[in-house]
Amino acid sequence: MLHALLASFAWRPQPMAMHLGTRRAALVTTAAGFASVTMGGAGPARAAGYVDETVSLGGQQIAARRYLEADVGMRFPKTALDDKLFSKPWPEAWPFPPEAFRRQDETDDGDFYSTPRLVYHIDEGAVRALTHYYKENIKPGSAILDICSSWVSHYPTDFPQTMSKISGSGMNAFELQANKQLSDFSPKDLNVEPSLPFQDGQFDVVTCVVSVDYLNKPQQIFKEVQRVLKPGGKFILSQSNRCFPTKAIAMWLGMSDYQHCVVIGAYFHYCGGWTPPRAFDVSPTGPNTNDPLFIVEATKL
Repeated sequence: MLHALLASFAWRPQPMAMHLGTRRAALVTTAAGFASVTMGGAGPARAAGYVDETVSLGGQQIAARRYLEADVGMRFPKTALDDKLFSKPWPEAWPFPPEAFRRQDETDDGDFYSTPRLVYHIDEGAVRALTHYYKENIKPGSAILDICSSWVSHYPTDFPQTMSKISGSGMNAFELQANKQLSDFSPKDLNVEPSLPFQDGQFDVVTCVVSVDYLNKPQQIFKEVQRVLKPGGKFILSQSNRCFPTKAIAMWLGMSDYQHCVVIGAYFHYCGGWTPPRAFDVSPTGPNTNDPLFIVEATKL
């Protein structure tokens, strides 16, 4: 599959439109460019599953809806994709040319992300599936880093109490300030400076939620994540089929969900120092589930 991916997509310019993945979705951004939404998606969340609140940021009062852990009738299956996606040998050399990482909008990312977006970038079902995955796969007492973070990290509610610490790094300081689960945070534009402001071997787990498609220097960033992880630490990346298309890397826009997973697996492989990547389809089922969700992860050797 990797060979077909490279032959078909990796170095061809693609139209700036989102490829429809393995499940139905159509993506748009608001006129102001401040949120990603799904047209024709799920209806309102159940009252037991969210709380509406007003967040004060920089002198502004911003309305926000925050999902709560609750049984809202969803199920969270987990299907391994390793044999399907990673069974063939990898090419000997890094297969992605520079143009694969170009973006339609190369203006300052700091300007694009300067206004706080207190919204979810995946739907309710995908949010709950990710929270469930974290609950099942991150051990109590772990030190966690959430890169490309925002006002939510999608961790279970009790993580601030059961983990040793939760650090965050992201583009918007106001969003990070509104994140109730972070012990500390450091605003950082990884596309300008692909380094993390943390000591070597500091974390047990690093997470990245639906953001790897915006990174234009993935090799450097994966090496940085490896540096700040303890030996045996895990890097967990989650991905759906939404994005801001003008800020996503060029090759991403012409690929399917499975091909996205292969690209992330390739980042691990060519970085070196990781176990073979593993991939899972953790797309939820039940009410208010439309977005798919995939996990690609590996462990630091």
